[in-house]
Amino acid sequence: MTTKYTRGSFQLMKSMNRSIILNMIRKQGPISRADIAKQSRLTPPTVSNIVKELINTKFVIETTQGTSKGGRKPTLLEINVDYFYVLGIDVGTTSMKFVVTNLFGEVKDTTNLDIPPSPSNDDLLVTMKQGIHDLLANGNNDPDKYLGIGVGMHGIVDPVNGISLFAPTFQLHDIPIKEELEKEFNMIVNVENDARAMTLGEYWFGHGNDADNMVGVNVGNGIGAGLMVKGRLFHGENSLAGEIGHITIDLSGPKCPCGNYGCLQTLAAGPAIAERAIKELKSGKKSIIQDLVKGDFDKVDGRVVYEAACQNDEFSIQLLNQTGRYLGIGLTNLIHTINPKRIIIGGGVSKAGSFLMEGIEETIQTRGLTDKAKETSIVISKLGEHASAIGACVLILEEFFAK
Repeated sequence: MTTKYTRGSFQLMKSMNRSIILNMIRKQGPISRADIAKQSRLTPPTVSNIVKELINTKFVIETTQGTSKGGRKPTLLEINVDYFYVLGIDVGTTSMKFVVTNLFGEVKDTTNLDIPPSPSNDDLLVTMKQGIHDLLANGNNDPDKYLGIGVGMHGIVDPVNGISLFAPTFQLHDIPIKEELEKEFNMIVNVENDARAMTLGEYWFGHGNDADNMVGVNVGNGIGAGLMVKGRLFHGENSLAGEIGHITIDLSGPKCPCGNYGCLQTLAAGPAIAERAIKELKSGKKSIIQDLVKGDFDKVDGRVVYEAACQNDEFSIQLLNQTGRYLGIGLTNLIHTINPKRIIIGGGVSKAGSFLMEGIEETIQTRGLTDKAKETSIVISKLGEHASAIGACVLILEEFFAK
């Protein structure tokens, strides 16, 4: 969508009454004008005028007639869900995931691109631009169909200015993502930390939609968390909130890329699982992992350990259970700190599912301070591998449907 039209459309939605009506249609549609007026306490003429504007701009459509309560059947309203799209990017540590979703977060197209080894700021920006151009070329390349671009970036992010302040895996600073992508594509661009984006996606479209106080934990090559407090993402004073991968779990543990020792991600992230497996296999532990990688330890990664566990390899099962116990310590700290209703675990390592959950639940049961703390709901992400990219789309939808 062109900047002029997009920004004008966002301005249209900034009216509180329009936002109330639009969100009511989003959450309750199909819904009649009369029910909107009744529930919102807005006058029928006000509702009628705003709905007319929303229909003219194609965001809302009239649909099946409702049940009559005497007199003419009411015409119902719903979001024109597939008329507009959003682009989302999940910038990981080795690859980028790109998605196109409709206004209900349903994935319409995807692509993945590898990140060059030891990338520069420009390398990352070029890869982002390439992925977006690829998606626009794949499907509907009419820019007026897109509300904007959301980016979930690992590391420390300045969401106000859309800058990646520090990407620890790449040791890169001050990447002007928002400025560069807005200049290239003439769309609104919002940028957030990948774990917060995942959390936002789960809150809108996943397992978090009934929990205003929740935590999303992204466990992949690193570990980060998004904290949702009273239905809003919590950033902290300097956008550091949620960096649980750098909670110290073991004072004499392995050195972390951040410079400290024994951080949670050195014990429970994907590379840590592989390193622990390789170390123990070289010391003589028996496992079918050797057969899966044909004796080449360089091919051992978290995915291989999971595959071995699925084949009842006791070594791999125990390794993943231990990883769950480490994660459980980090999650128990979160429970005692912010007391969420639910914790949602996503990222590549979350695919280990039940193997992890056993260790997590055991640790929380042992270490939880109260019975209520021990009962905290822990679930695996509903949105799966695209959770952060879909959440990045929600960065745009959240602004568009702003309350």
